[in-house]
Amino acid sequence: MNIAVVGAGWAGMAAAVGLTQAGHTATVFEAARVLGGRARALPVRLPDGSTAVLDNGQHILIGAYTECLALMREVGVDVPAAFLRMPLTLSFPDGLGLRLPDGQARWGLWWPSSFDVLAGVARARGWTWRDKLALVRAALAWQLARFQCAETTTVADLCAGLTPRVRAELIDPLCVSALNTPAEQSSGQVFLRVLRDALFGAPGGSHLLLPRTDLSALFPTAAARWLTERGGQMRTAQRITALRPDPARAGHWQLDGESFARVVLACPPWEAARMVQEAGIEASDWLHAARALKFEAITTVYVQGPTARLAHPMLALRSGAQAPAQFVFDRGQLGGPAGLLAFVVSASHGERETLEHRVLRQAQQQLGLRDLQVVQTVVEKRATFACTPALCRPRAAIAPNLWACGDYVEGPYPATLEGAVRSAQALTSRL
Repeated sequence: MNIAVVGAGWAGMAAAVGLTQAGHTATVFEAARVLGGRARALPVRLPDGSTAVLDNGQHILIGAYTECLALMREVGVDVPAAFLRMPLTLSFPDGLGLRLPDGQARWGLWWPSSFDVLAGVARARGWTWRDKLALVRAALAWQLARFQCAETTTVADLCAGLTPRVRAELIDPLCVSALNTPAEQSSGQVFLRVLRDALFGAPGGSHLLLPRTDLSALFPTAAARWLTERGGQMRTAQRITALRPDPARAGHWQLDGESFARVVLACPPWEAARMVQEAGIEASDWLHAARALKFEAITTVYVQGPTARLAHPMLALRSGAQAPAQFVFDRGQLGGPAGLLAFVVSASHGERETLEHRVLRQAQQQLGLRDLQVVQTVVEKRATFACTPALCRPRAAIAPNLWACGDYVEGPYPATLEGAVRSAQALTSRL
């Protein structure tokens, strides 16, 4: 079949690859000129007048993102070269924090992932034995419960028995980075799923994968090349204005007058809802679920300084109202220009200028860095859906032969790249 995919983000390109593998012909429509959606390349000019390719937001992957990594290999990405792989590390500038072992084979055997977690907790710097025992008890309880909890449980409820240090140095950073929602408002069930796969799944699942290339090159651009080599089409800078049932062919759909046997809406939920409503489709339940979603912002502040270099490629930061960034990345250690840092403010609020001012002060107070200059600040106002307890997410099926695809569609994962790819794979297996 000739199938249209609207949106060339990670979900859309994953859907196009899966459809092609199944023997269909995929035509991808993308309103922008750059592929990747909310995880795409961003050319910027540096203070010295040179140019660099950054991203619209600093993203990382983890070893448990097995479907993302497999899909990258399928389209020809050299995964080991594309990432800096390192053990899960939540080290702070003062040297305190948690670092798991590398999870590699020892004496020809693989340690269970839970052993790596126990070893990391036992060696956590700055943690008392009370902190460590509280986390071990909680982790054992989660395992005994098969990583299940009541749908209405928040992450804060789930972790109420943990000490303030464990909450501040492990749970809160993991929660806000994975779910982009504060612990008091986040789904405990989704958080447990992330913990199960990352910390208690296959060896290496907790590894951090820091991209050495821009996010468009990391997958979407390679997928587009793979797709066109196999007869698919990429139509960039082409926004779909009208979705209609095809009056001449039963079961087909028209996009701006062009007929397709199936249509996959892999665009943001608000754009998909616009097209569905304007088409006059009887899909009130789907529209209600899509429009009920609330969103959280992510702000990435890129700065550069002559002596800006971190002790590690990534550091956790102590965050609060006056110190908004939770993490900082040294792009110079990841193949980018020297002295370029990316400060990430998840679940961000406030004006751009205020966030920039506070991040610069945070860099001075926690990293001892001065003479930093803001290069670019990217505010993705609707970066992810708010991953709240008992959230009713839209289903994949909208109408006969019309489907939705994206990280917001119903599924076990939060709004992550892995969630987007898995949504596409679940969909293509049904077409």
